[in-house]
Amino acid sequence: MESVSVIIPTYNRELTLSRALDSVFSQSYPITEVIVIDDGSTDSTESLVKNSYPQVNFLQQSNRGVSAARNLGIKQAVGSWLAFLDSDDEWLPHKLDKQFAALAERPESRLIHSDEIWIRNGIRVNPMDKHHKFGGDIFEKCLPLCAISPSAAVVHQALFKAVGLFDESLPACEDYDLWLRICCKYPALYVKDKLVRKFGGHEDQLSRQHWGMDRFRVMALQKIIDSGELNDSQLVAATQVLREKCRILINGAEKRGNAALHDQITQTLHKYS
Repeated sequence: MESVSVIIPTYNRELTLSRALDSVFSQSYPITEVIVIDDGSTDSTESLVKNSYPQVNFLQQSNRGVSAARNLGIKQAVGSWLAFLDSDDEWLPHKLDKQFAALAERPESRLIHSDEIWIRNGIRVNPMDKHHKFGGDIFEKCLPLCAISPSAAVVHQALFKAVGLFDESLPACEDYDLWLRICCKYPALYVKDKLVRKFGGHEDQLSRQHWGMDRFRVMALQKIIDSGELNDSQLVAATQVLREKCRILINGAEKRGNAALHDQITQTLHKYS
């Protein structure tokens, strides 16, 4: 039996955190520990967790963002495997059971993820083809957009020692950045079952707080391209996607009259042309 720590970052999510925690404690697979990292909440998150979930390892920090919250959880975790769950999502009861059953058949794997159910404003929706999930050597699948949902991911501690933690300098797309760093070196084990309910449409989603999310993907692409970690084919593919995203951002900056961003991204495009 694998030891697994569940890491849940949260910020002012008292209304959804119980749903997330209940789904964790309903798992058919035994869990070593549950860590909730409160990223400076001003609501009743602390009293909710301490009064209703005393078995949780509750950590607090000033508001530093989801990457810093997850990283604190990673540093404190004792399990060999780390399972991530966003505080507005929930797991189906056999989520971990099915993922570790798949691991038993592919014990060399160090990253496991699954398909998910999308719910927007209370209504189930079908993801577009570009959001289709894959297993194996998926680095090039990770380039256009985030190919792995954090709430579906179970990651071995060894991978963080090998590639580093979440990048705390990125306001968003921090998961995209991590999957690039992992998947350029390691295959992903994919379970086709829909094992997560992913809820969207609410105002505090990062994707709604930041326009032009490709700004942060370009930053992540620059990092991985400049790292020297990519093989020749990966380097060609990453550079091509970076150029495409730069052109999109330049057009958007022109429409918004954002001269500073236009000039910045134009310089980036020229650097990698």
